[in-house]
Amino acid sequence: MASNKIQFRSIHELKDPALNNKLAQKEFQEEIPVEDFLGDAEKNGSSTSRRDFLKLLGFSTAAVTLAACEAPVIKTIPYVVKPHDIIPGIPNYYASTYFDGFDFASVLVKTREGRPIKIEPNPAAGDLGKTNARAQASVLSLYDNDKVKQPKLDGKDETFDKVDSFVLKGLDEAKASGKKIVLLSHSFASPTFKKLFAEFKAKYPTAELVTYDAFPYSAALDAAQEVFGQRALPVYDLKGSELVVSFQADFLGDYNASSLETSYAAARKPGPNMLRHIQVESNMSLTGANADSRYRLKPSAVNKTLVEVYNAIVGGGTSDKTATEIANELKAKGSKAVVFADGSKGAQVLAHLINQKLGSVAFTGKANFLKEFDKARYQEFLGWVNAGQVGVLIANNVDPIYSHPKGEDFKKSLSKVPYVIAVADKKNEMYKAAKAVIPVANWLESWGDIEPQTGVYSLMQPTIQKIYKSRQIEESLLVWKNGKNNAANNYYDYLKANAATILGGTSFNKALYNGINTSSNAATLSYAGGNAAQAVAELGNFKASELELVLYTKTSMGDGTQANNPWLQELPDPITRMSWDNYLTISPKDAEKFGIDNDLNARMQLDGSIVNLTVNGVTIKDVPVFVQPGQAEGSVGLALGYGKKNSGATADTGVNAYPLFDGSNLVLSGVKIEKTGEDHEFAGIQLQNTLMGRYEIAKEVPLAEFINVPFDDEHKGWNKPLEYHTISGALPARKIDLWDAFDDTDGPHFNLSIDLNSCTGCGACIIACQAENNVPVVGKEEVRMSRDMYWLRIDRYYSSRQTVEVYEGLKEGMAVPELYGTAFNKEGGALNHPADNPDVIFQPVMCQHCNHAPCETVCPVAATSHGKQGQNHMAYNRCIGTRYCANNCPYKVRRFNWFTYNLNDKFDFNMNNDLGRMVLNPDVVVRTRGVMEKCSMCIQMTQNTILEAKKEGRKVKDGEFQTACSKACSTGAMTFGDMNDKESEVRKLYASNRRYYLLEEIGTKPNVFYHTKVRNRVEK
Repeated sequence: MASNKIQFRSIHELKDPALNNKLAQKEFQEEIPVEDFLGDAEKNGSSTSRRDFLKLLGFSTAAVTLAACEAPVIKTIPYVVKPHDIIPGIPNYYASTYFDGFDFASVLVKTREGRPIKIEPNPAAGDLGKTNARAQASVLSLYDNDKVKQPKLDGKDETFDKVDSFVLKGLDEAKASGKKIVLLSHSFASPTFKKLFAEFKAKYPTAELVTYDAFPYSAALDAAQEVFGQRALPVYDLKGSELVVSFQADFLGDYNASSLETSYAAARKPGPNMLRHIQVESNMSLTGANADSRYRLKPSAVNKTLVEVYNAIVGGGTSDKTATEIANELKAKGSKAVVFADGSKGAQVLAHLINQKLGSVAFTGKANFLKEFDKARYQEFLGWVNAGQVGVLIANNVDPIYSHPKGEDFKKSLSKVPYVIAVADKKNEMYKAAKAVIPVANWLESWGDIEPQTGVYSLMQPTIQKIYKSRQIEESLLVWKNGKNNAANNYYDYLKANAATILGGTSFNKALYNGINTSSNAATLSYAGGNAAQAVAELGNFKASELELVLYTKTSMGDGTQANNPWLQELPDPITRMSWDNYLTISPKDAEKFGIDNDLNARMQLDGSIVNLTVNGVTIKDVPVFVQPGQAEGSVGLALGYGKKNSGATADTGVNAYPLFDGSNLVLSGVKIEKTGEDHEFAGIQLQNTLMGRYEIAKEVPLAEFINVPFDDEHKGWNKPLEYHTISGALPARKIDLWDAFDDTDGPHFNLSIDLNSCTGCGACIIACQAENNVPVVGKEEVRMSRDMYWLRIDRYYSSRQTVEVYEGLKEGMAVPELYGTAFNKEGGALNHPADNPDVIFQPVMCQHCNHAPCETVCPVAATSHGKQGQNHMAYNRCIGTRYCANNCPYKVRRFNWFTYNLNDKFDFNMNNDLGRMVLNPDVVVRTRGVMEKCSMCIQMTQNTILEAKKEGRKVKDGEFQTACSKACSTGAMTFGDMNDKESEVRKLYASNRRYYLLEEIGTKPNVFYHTKVRNRVEK
């Protein structure tokens, strides 16, 4: 059945019907200069090997390389006394807790020969063990070469002994004079840290603990204080819900200090009780992109709609059409519905009160303790500083000078503090303002504990010796409390003793092994108040304006804590598909109104206008603008966490939006933009790796049709099996072969199932793949040249609900973009209609490991071949770089390695220094230039699983076979397993009527299959 929807990846496809053809022509013709490819002659040597000669034949003349193929000889020194727990070649896993002040997860840390190389979810922790992209990438932040490496005093390297003497002198002076001693720290829900600070305060009575977060969740905490009587965020679980309505709340992202994607995906299983998702928002958020129904409204209109929905729920009634529709659905679902809101305190209060009225079962009563910021308390601290009442300020890895709107004022007032001590990881603004600097220990180098929510106690343990002369804040407090060289200054002993009071009968070693444990903290939340009239008045006071701004955090960058992590900077944004940037998002209509341009140059690269952005008298200069389908007219969006100066070579990317953020209100009015006349060069993978405009790559179906119409119905079937008409009659596509089939019944045969209904596009799988398989960072210039090296990408497709007739051109096989031209050009250019409010589908695409792979038949040196277990193999030392395989791959999943990315000054990222290369996985070869590379279906992991089972004399159990992407997926969208195991989950998924293959009509017979996305709404 022909779909009544059109799919497109950008508004440029709508504007230019011939774009796909242009992209295909440009994909492989680009030459690179000989001098760039030759590199350093002295380093590479001048001799030409046989393999180089073959490369010369395979490349164009301009792409030839004369680099010697031999790797440098590096001598290693064996252990004198081998550690008993380290066996060369065998990984060790340690349960620990990822916490960097912004993100939390209970994790397993994979180490090799004593160095952490990979972060895995802790299965025992359930939802609290799920890892996002930032958690996966945090292992690279351990090996950041831009970190502060040595204690400092007055800008000079010093020993801890002398720095401690300086601090102790300041503490004694402040105690004697009665001045305050302030420890300014990010939210730190550690019971042992709190106990230690209480003891520190007992010695220094004027000591105060003040919390400061760059992204403080202030509005959410204020709302919780008002509604629940406790300053803790509520914990939600969507598994029992059938309707979720969100007003600006990105609850699949960083809303409420925890993502709900795991329970969200569980509730979204297609069926009669499938969760329905309604999103009311301005920006196209990750959560909005996953919604069944999305209302795009400017922030002032979102506020108004929320108020009207509240009125309708509590009985006041409403005349607003949109609010009436939403309220009626909420009333119909009752306790199985839940409402989220974000942007301001008033919005959050109304959402809580609506949930109370509904009796929502999504509200668990548990409390989330991860965020502790109190704006009033922080303002009180600023008053102390300005009044000269602070004698000692200890900043624990926070930088208000960068992230607070009054940061410059704070910087000036620091001159009134005699002793400023920065516990810092980078040479940031606080580092420069401090007289003494203590390098902060990374979480992978630290002992600690966290109490993330009611009844949960999580332990952190070091998995590597401290790389540099660093120290965690707890170690410093012990020294300053007990004095130097005191036997009681061992934080491990202190933690162990305090943990015993929390763990009850569980031993400390057992608790460490678990990673996550039960806690005696039984604090719960219950509805105790909430001033609806005040909340309504607050929302009403938000003045509508021509342009209104929404500030948000990206899935890659968060609050900017890991801004110097090149894995995260290069990770494409799930919505825009742009990397190495933040930008002002604007709707297509507003772009036309304000003369904002997003154009493709002759190389099919995106260039965009630059503006100066002014909000409430504060101007941010030189902000690039991205035209975003689905953005509400009259609104613009800008991500926080970018533009960190003096925090590393990578961190100084994008513009700093924190001067616009007061810590509470994410929506702002009175916005003005002024074009500078300059253009910005975007780097994205939005328009490369084209699938040649083929029709219905990402399939979708309405829920009612999924339930009521047989998938294989002759006329209305929504997933009819592909058949070919032959002289023997109609045959299923999988039964027709040009070649003899492989015998795959002996041993395992691997398949990967990907459920488009569960994939939220979060990108954790991309970073997990990058970490596991040593995928290099190539930088903005190379991404812009369409030379990203990702083995796994998540394609983002927009689809329009506008009805499309089946034109003759389509019947004749016309490419889809040409169909758009027919549908939307004939009236003189209503081209942007499908981009007003499109649906979004996320589709992970990696090597499909075809049983009849087109790449294998064209390789002249048999570098790519098929394995008996279903994996398509790459022999890198055979590959001569002809790129025939990439030309012949219909899925565009092969990457040509243009350069040597390690030890190459052109790519000054983690592979260009000894410290950064410590993250590399020794089980996966680091590829050299001139070869093709692609997803191996993590063959090193599958073979290790087989060998472990063989050593133990047993069969591999279902679920043991994993790939990096399937392990990292928080929603269960990816399931990997053995098709020859009749009881395996992947085999059960293969039997689903939603299952289909990507480009099945080509006859490649992939070992990766997809499941049709189901939308829970009535199609109009």
